[in-house]
Order: sequence, then structure tokens, then C-alpha cells
Amino acid sequence: MFTWEEEWNISFAGCGFRSIYYLGALSCILQQVPQLVHGASKICGASSGCLVAAAVTVGIPIQQLCVDVLTMAKEARKHTLGVFHPTFSLLHIVRHSLLEKLPADAHLRASGKLCVSLTRLADGKNVLVSEFDSREELIQVLTCSCFFPVYCGFTPPSYRGVHYMDGALSNNMPLFEQRNTITFAPFSGESDICPREGTFNFFEVHYGNVSIQVNTGNVHRICTSFLPPKPEKLAEICHNGYMDALHFLRERDLLGLQRLPSSFVAETFKPAPYELVESEKTSLNGLDLKVEENLPVSFKKVLCVACRDDQDGGKFLPVKVVMYLLTLLMLPIELAVLLTKRLLTSTTDLCRQTLCSRHEDSSRAAQQRQVL
Repeated sequence: MFTWEEEWNISFAGCGFRSIYYLGALSCILQQVPQLVHGASKICGASSGCLVAAAVTVGIPIQQLCVDVLTMAKEARKHTLGVFHPTFSLLHIVRHSLLEKLPADAHLRASGKLCVSLTRLADGKNVLVSEFDSREELIQVLTCSCFFPVYCGFTPPSYRGVHYMDGALSNNMPLFEQRNTITFAPFSGESDICPREGTFNFFEVHYGNVSIQVNTGNVHRICTSFLPPKPEKLAEICHNGYMDALHFLRERDLLGLQRLPSSFVAETFKPAPYELVESEKTSLNGLDLKVEENLPVSFKKVLCVACRDDQDGGKFLPVKVVMYLLTLLMLPIELAVLLTKRLLTSTTDLCRQTLCSRHEDSSRAAQQRQVL
């Protein structure tokens, strides 16, 4: 259970293009309880999650990161083969964006605060990096953590002369084992901030320290992590991140700053700079506070522009083909497990009723013997 009395960390799982989910979640937290992010001891990430962690750590506006994710997704969708097209290089785009966006002192801001998960190519061991000697070294670490073999090419990048690949392959949730780490993942499971699946879930797997329920919803989420959906879908994912973060804040009783130590209140209690669309009221020392229940206007503008400028006409075939195949594969499995679960439930109920009947018969027989 999260507590303000101890140091806390924030960790973002790798998720490809679905990292836009984190941006929606962060927009909610920065709007409602900014100290939850600014006061974190370490901000961690693997793969695309480390890019979000780096942006928050060095001060890149998350709206700008949202623009980058949408631009990258639209660029991939221009090609019939998407990210697998020979002229499209995901890692090159990431590196170019980092060179353009990271401030000159980014390595100084990140050292000791940012924690990046890497997988060493030679032995597959996980390496966590938190100290950076230069801006270029920080860029090397981030690009290494984003390199997924084949998907991003065949030549892995290096850091200090050693080749590394995607951190998600060995540890997709850095520092998750620490009790006071707030975990983010765009897949339904046991992470602190994640989608709450309303459909049937029959079992759960743990991959790289991330809990993922096995269901059709997560199959779609994993697919669209690698193959970007249309901007309208990305906008929906962003909004879902906002709402899931709001649910987390309510669940932990963090809205309205009720649980913040008094030393934090003066620093973090500021009027929200965003337009309120739908709101509820909470109270703090007699003050009425409005709780935003929608994405900030700055995010809405970014998403609206991306959707308006999308001209691909739905011609991105890989997503459709893969989703049809995965749906056909998952449907019989879900039906079989659902029937098995119902059968087990019915059998359990029948056994319970039989045992109750036998107990009642024994009780009656005992009472009759006592009467005689």
C-alpha cells in the first residue's frame, strides 16, 4: 500500500505505441497530485516506458511526447508493411527525437533519478542504469532499452562498448519489488495503474515482472503495441489512461490532497491550469476543490489535430490481419475455459449441497436416537 511516509518510486512497463496510455495517466496525476510525480525518489522504465520516464525526469512536456508518439504512429501507418517496411526505422526516429528534445544538461537531471532497464545481449542479464556521464550516454542507454530484435532491426546499439537490447526482455518493470513503487502498465493485470478488464479472464501470466491477464482485450493491446492503431484509437487509449489514473487516486484516497503531509500542501496546492469539463467536489480545510474528469485541453488539441490530419484511409492491413487471426485463435480457448469453469462451479455446488444434505441427515438421525 502506498504511503507518503516512505520514499516512493514510479515504474513504467514497456509497451510500444501504447505508451500514449502513460501520457494520459500522467496528465491526470500532474493535474491533481503533482507531488506524486515530482516527489518520487526514482522514475523507472523499460523500452518505450523509459522514454516516458526520461521525459518526466528531464522536464520535457508530456504534450510534446504525445505529439511524437502520434507522429511516429502515423508515419508507420503510411507504409503497407508498417514498422517492417525497409524505409521505416523506429530506432532512428527515436534517436533523432532524443537529440532534438533532450536539454543540454539532461544527463545531470537524469542521474540518480532516472532508472532505465537494459538487457545485455551477451548473456540476457538485466542491467539497471541510473548514472549518466554525458547527454550522449543518456541517449545511448535509452535507445538500447528500446531495441527489440528484428522489430527494430538486426544490429543492436551499444552503451560503453557493450551491446544491449530491449529492457522489457529481462525486466519490464524496474524496482517493482520495492513495496512503495507505483507501477504503470497498459495491460489489464495487477499493476497499480492499468486497465480494469470487464471481460472474462481465465488466467494470468507474469512477463518481465509485469502481471498480464490472458484475455482477448490484452491480445488486442499487445498487438497494437507493436502495430500502431489509427489516431482515433490512440486518443481513446490516452483518455483511458487518464481515467485509470483517476480511479487509482480515488482508490488510494489521494484526491484533494487529503493524505499529503502538511509540508507538501503549500508546494502542490495550486489552481489547475486546465479547463474543467466534468467535475466533482472534494473538501480540504473548508475549501472546495474541483476534480477534473477528462483530459486537459492541451492534450485534446493535440489528439484532435492528429485525428483530423490522419489521411491513411484505413489502409494499414497488418493490424487488421493480425487481429482477425488472434481473435480466431483466442475465441475457442476462451469458450473452452469458460465451459470448464462453469462445469467446475456446478460440480462444486453439487458437492456442497450433497455434503449439506448428509450433514442434515446425520443431525436428524442423532436427534432421533436421543429421543429413543
